[in-house]
This record gives sequence, C-alpha cells and structure tokens, in this order.
Amino acid sequence: MLIIKDFSISFKGIKVINKINFCISSNSILGIVGESGSGKSLTSLAIMGLLPNSANHTGSILFQDQNLLTLSEKEFRKYRGNEISMIFQEPMSSLNPTMTCGKQVAEILKIHTYLSKKQIKEEVINLFEKVKLPRPSKIYNSYPHEISGGQKQRVMIAMAIACKPKLLIADEPTTALDVTVQKEIIALLKELQSETKMSILFISHDLNLVSEIADDVVVMYKGEIIEKGNAVSVFKNPKENYTRALIGSKPKEDIRLKKLPTVNDFIENTVKNEEFTTEERKAYHEKIYNSSPILEVKNLKKEFISDSFLFSKPNIVKAVNDVSFSIYEGETLGLVGESGCGKTTLVRTILQLEKATAGQIFFEGKDITLLEKKELKKMRKLIQIIFQDPFSSLNPKKTVGEAILEPMIVHNILSNNKERKTYVLELFKNVGLDVSHFDRYPHEFSGGQRQRIGIARAIALQPKLLICDESVSALDVSIQAQILNLLNELKLKYNFTYIFISHDLAVVKYMSDQLIVMNKGEIEEIGDADDIYKNPKKLYTKTLINAIPKGI
Repeated sequence: MLIIKDFSISFKGIKVINKINFCISSNSILGIVGESGSGKSLTSLAIMGLLPNSANHTGSILFQDQNLLTLSEKEFRKYRGNEISMIFQEPMSSLNPTMTCGKQVAEILKIHTYLSKKQIKEEVINLFEKVKLPRPSKIYNSYPHEISGGQKQRVMIAMAIACKPKLLIADEPTTALDVTVQKEIIALLKELQSETKMSILFISHDLNLVSEIADDVVVMYKGEIIEKGNAVSVFKNPKENYTRALIGSKPKEDIRLKKLPTVNDFIENTVKNEEFTTEERKAYHEKIYNSSPILEVKNLKKEFISDSFLFSKPNIVKAVNDVSFSIYEGETLGLVGESGCGKTTLVRTILQLEKATAGQIFFEGKDITLLEKKELKKMRKLIQIIFQDPFSSLNPKKTVGEAILEPMIVHNILSNNKERKTYVLELFKNVGLDVSHFDRYPHEFSGGQRQRIGIARAIALQPKLLICDESVSALDVSIQAQILNLLNELKLKYNFTYIFISHDLAVVKYMSDQLIVMNKGEIEEIGDADDIYKNPKKLYTKTLINAIPKGI
C-alpha cells in the first residue's frame, strides 16, 4: 500500500532523515519506534503532506503507486483525511476548544462526502458508538474540555476513521494516558483495523506497547533505520545494541536493579545489571522506619462544590476523602491511580496550594494546615515539586541560571549571588548538566536536559521532601532511565524523601519503597511496593497491573 524509497529530509543543508526505506502492506500494522529526534514524526508528517516549507526532501513516498511528494496542496487534499488519516499525540491541543466534538468530526464528512446535514449527524453518532464513547448524543454537543483524556482520544480516532481511510497514522496516541485507558485505545485500534481492513502506522517510543499491536516493526535512530522486520523476531532477538537498549532501559517486573541501563551503557557494553536484593532493601527499610515520620497525613479531606443550576442543590465532589498515611525520611512513596483519582489534589493540599476541608498534615511534627503566611513560606522551601512538563514550567524569557537563582534569592539561600552561582554550577554537575548551560535559554535544551534543570531548580532550595508529579511520563525510555537513576543517586547523596506520582506502574514500583493506590479520592491499597505488585489484594489494583504493556 505504501512504499517509502530512499527518502531523506534536510533543513538548511543538515540531514535529519537519511535514505530510509520501508513499506506498509495492506491490512497490516507497522510499528515505528525510536527516541525523540529519531525522525518518526517527521516521516509521518511527510506521508500526510504536512512538512514545513523549509524542509528539503529527496526520494519517493508511493501510496498505491502515486508519489505523494509530487502532489500540489490542492491535489493532496483528496488524500488527506480521506485516504490517509492521522491521530495526533496530544488530543487536547489537536481538538478545537471553541467547537463541539460532534461538529469537529462532522467537518471532515462535510469536506469529503455528499451527505446531508442530518445524515452527517447520524454518521458522527454512529462513529462515536463505534469508538465506544459513552452517551454519543451528549458528547456530540460537548466541548473538548468537558470530556476526559481517553474520551478526547476516542473523538480523535472517530475523526480519523470517519472517511474509512486505507491508511491510519497513529503518532504516540497513548503517551499521556492512564495504563487502563491506554489498553482500551490499543484494543480499539486493533478491533477497528480488523473490522475495516485498513493499514495502521503506529508510532511510539514504548517498545512493549508496539509489540502488543504491530505485525512488523521499524527501529529508527538519528534519522536512519537501524533495524526492521517481524515484530516477534525483532523484540525477541534484537540484532542492534540500540534496539537492545530500548528494550532493556525499562524497569524489570521481576527484579529491582540498583541502576537502570541506558542507551550509552548498551552501546559501550558497560551494562552491569546489579540487583538491589530483598535483604538489602529490608536493611534499608529497617534503617529509615526506625524514626519518626517526616510527613503524616491524618483523615485528610478535600471537597469541591461544583456549579449548580439556579435553586438546585450544589453537587459536592469528594476529591480526597479521609486519606491517612505516613512518609519517613529517605523513603520514596509511590502514588498511583487513574486520572481523576485524587493524586494531584492530594499533593496540592500537602503543598498548601489547596486548603484542606478537614484533617491534618504534620510536616516534621508541625500541623502545616494551621500555619500563617510567613511560616508557610518557610515550609514551602522544604517541600518542592518537580513538574511533569519542564518546558512549560520554565520561563522562556529567562536563562536557566536565572530561573534557578530566583527562588534561592526569594528564600535567602546563601548570602550573596556569587555564592549562589557557585552553588548552582555545582548542582549542574550533580544533575549531569554542563556549567556552560547556565546562560542558555530553555528552548536550547532537549526534553531530558530540561527535566534535569527542573530537578536542579527544585533541589537548589535544599528541600527535605520532593514531589515528582509525572516527572518522567513524557520522556523517552533511555532518558527516563537516566532521570530515574539521577533521582535515586540524589536521594542517597542528600537523604531526600520523595512522593513519586505516575500512571506508569512499572516505573513507580521500581522507584518506591511504599505504594499507595488511589481510586475515587480514597486509598484503595497501601503497603510495600513489591508486595502490592506481586500480590495485589484489590480488584482495582489487579486491573491497573494487568493493563501494563508486558511486551513479547
């Protein structure tokens, strides 16, 4: 169906994709894997005819014997959305916030079909039923912000399959979704592919995920294809070190490594695979649990009152409902659960960004829910957060050096700016950044480097408790391994205590001593991370664990 032959892309003379060759058969699923910057998304944009004007390309992309690269924009419109369709990575930014979901899907049918208004509406509702959206008629009239992330992604899928395309491109369609929603989306795509016989080009940096959906796989690295073939053979017997690295950088289910191997470890053959044994873990726990907790949360409640219509009774949402737990110095507490379970509200209440409806939060023995503004400022220095998206949490107008110095000045860390700069440059070395990075701006760094900057900024205030809120969710597996290794090294060096939030249970299990599973604002299960992972007591926890892509 699709043949890509000797295809290259360059910008200002710099090659970013170099003579790649692969094909997609009819009625099949091809997976493309590789890290950010490997050329996966650029390849998909080229197939869709969406490359920027500054891109120079050579070679050919044949779709049913038609070279797509020779088509004018007007000619391409017959193919785009009709014969070839695409699901983008981030549904929130891909959907128009000013239009209802139904109208956005109807627009595609209006452009490419001769159906009447009534027929178009019926077809959209049928599509919503096909992608298993609840209450299709209601969602037809709903705006994107009124539905969940998984539902938004289903609307995007409905839009993509509206004209029954022969080729569907799915570019990281499940990256920011919970494991259970991710599993549903993968099952849905497989079901639709089987039913409609369309071909799918599935792009992801998660090899386990690709192995669950793809017939064949292409591995890309720095703009080149370094390995391709049948998915089972590539994943079971990878020929290239880079492919082995992508598979091996993920935390293992059965063993807990002291240090996760990175791409460089595989390429340089320096993989150690030293295990953190049960005995070592037990000895560490005996040491940290033999003291008073650094943080105690007692019967915490946080309720929100949703808008009511005229004289109707207001609806009370129990975002956090009677939650109690303790964290000890040097411990990592893992916090997992689906979107809307109350994880973020819980940490916002701990940070005192939200006022508790009821309950107490003791930090170093003091109830922080009773603190005055001045005392609260001192406390905030000791509890810091590393955000999910380091780019949007950094000021694009300030150099990273200024961004890290600013909170140090506010909280009077050290006596003058000269001392502060020396301290920050030392921090840069500790988090794997270069001293020359001090005067650079956020846009000049990669995703992994920006996350290191976020970590440096958080630890610059010499905190005692660090909250990692989905701080590795959007990173490639090898960069994720580097950041997880760094967090563990810093924990030992500075005796940090972590609250580690993620929807990736394999990562949380690897990082955590104690694990809390939240569901609908309440603690579903709490205990040792390894024990819960091996023997979950609750059905909800079992469902979360079973939804993790296991790979081939």
